[in-house]
Amino acid sequence: MGDAPLLAAAIGLLVAGLYLTPGLACALLARYREAQRAGRRAEALLRDLLTPTEYARLTTRGYLEVRSPSYPGRVYRVPRDGGIVVVYQNGRAVGGLCVHAVEPIPVPDTVAMHKLMIEGAEATYLQRANHLSVGALCRYGIGFVYER
Repeated sequence: MGDAPLLAAAIGLLVAGLYLTPGLACALLARYREAQRAGRRAEALLRDLLTPTEYARLTTRGYLEVRSPSYPGRVYRVPRDGGIVVVYQNGRAVGGLCVHAVEPIPVPDTVAMHKLMIEGAEATYLQRANHLSVGALCRYGIGFVYER
């Protein structure tokens, strides 16, 4: 939930033989704890935003399906891990979208952002997104990741 890079940095410092001062160790621990609290708040918000069925599917399948309000037959598969959104048209993958927040946010907030942008401002969402071809999805194996 945003704390993995912080832990990796602390472990990296230790492995490199650079010892943490007590002040730096306390600061890292405080930041780690705040990241964990933010992650829990973001998860609670996401659970409140989704229906029980949507949340259960997100948990079991690893992605959230968001129907397009503007394009009949289009579904966006938003991954639980905050990766590439796969676009399906009439049940067939037709591309991918990459949209990120300007500042780092917890992964559950990323899922909520995608859902709210698609449902409330799909045209803006599509304008801001980086578009990937089906070939790019296949090259990186992304389409297959979300097929659970």
